[in-house]
Amino acid sequence: MYIERNLSKIVHDATNTFPVVLITGARQVGKSTIFERSKEPERMSVTLDDPQLRALAKNDPSLFLQTYRPPLLIDEIQYAPELFPYIKMAVDSVRRKGMFWLTGSQPFHLMQGVSESLAGRVAILELFGLSQSEKIGRNDYPFLPDTIRTEHRPQQDLYTLYENILRGSYPELHANPDMKRALFYSSYLKTYIERDIRQLVQISNEHRFLTFVKTAAARTAQLLNYNDMAKDVDVSVNTIKSWVSLLETSGLIFLLPPFHNNIAKRAVKTPKLYFSDTGLCSYLCAWETAETLAHGAMSGAILETYVISEIVKSYRHNGLFVNVYFYRDRDNREIDLLIERNGLLYPIEIKRSASPKIDDVKHFDMLTRLGKPAGKGAIICLYDKYLPLNHRTNIIPVSHI
Repeated sequence: MYIERNLSKIVHDATNTFPVVLITGARQVGKSTIFERSKEPERMSVTLDDPQLRALAKNDPSLFLQTYRPPLLIDEIQYAPELFPYIKMAVDSVRRKGMFWLTGSQPFHLMQGVSESLAGRVAILELFGLSQSEKIGRNDYPFLPDTIRTEHRPQQDLYTLYENILRGSYPELHANPDMKRALFYSSYLKTYIERDIRQLVQISNEHRFLTFVKTAAARTAQLLNYNDMAKDVDVSVNTIKSWVSLLETSGLIFLLPPFHNNIAKRAVKTPKLYFSDTGLCSYLCAWETAETLAHGAMSGAILETYVISEIVKSYRHNGLFVNVYFYRDRDNREIDLLIERNGLLYPIEIKRSASPKIDDVKHFDMLTRLGKPAGKGAIICLYDKYLPLNHRTNIIPVSHI
């Protein structure tokens, strides 16, 4: 069963505008599937997962592009960055829209030489796992507290929500409801370590690296602390820094930067770590049921991870990039999420509570002291209705994001 992705319409628009369209994202989030579902009959597909094709692309990129001509879909382009200068030459010689479709399991800015080769020629799109909107066939809109659309927003009870969090967002798990979650994620980790990690760096102790991944999962929605992680995994701080970069590069985590400016001198400057997929995070932390997860020690952190990833998806899957931050200072005043859009900062608080209170958003006033104009705020929580908390803040059920 194919689940329609909101990014598909952006792919169509980008193909009619740019010679090259690149979709980046973690393994198995559906990058090549989007292209395959949109592909014209004359467009050939090749994947660099194939060792023979990968060798040809790396060792003789000119011959590769003579053999496989546009319109062309190249899957897993990060395995052969040698192709990029030759794609540039092919584009510049013809300058036709939609010549190349590319997928890559690494963020665009981390692929060696890409930005120099294809600047101005490529539309860069980022894909995450399924959003909760996509799971129920609903249109996805960029999230802002004052533009919520309340139609077709079924309320989820506590255990339905945490079951959704536990299963995660990889399309294969939702296209095949009978697939065992544990089997999927154990296979995913094996493939991830054997393919992606070994392509990026030599890991001498794979068991210790897996321990590190579990350690990172246990710290989702927390400040990134290299020293503590190094002690837990029993490796050097530099090794932890390298491994965190690997997780970010391959799309398993994202780092939420802190907001600070010249006025916010007491603000912390350490990012927060979030897993991109709550199902993988829950599996790594050995949560097996929605009930135990909903009432366990990680219930608040995993809910925060879910909400922030859904908000990020609402922009990325509409082809938009938006600046997002959190705020925390040395006096422990904190705002979970700040969305910067149209010159305004929109403050968001995330609570595992069905009884939101004014006191929950008391730190929103910090934005005035920081010299930044504020938009409408929101408290995203387990309350079952969308309504104002006060004239500056809305209560938004998790199901409405």
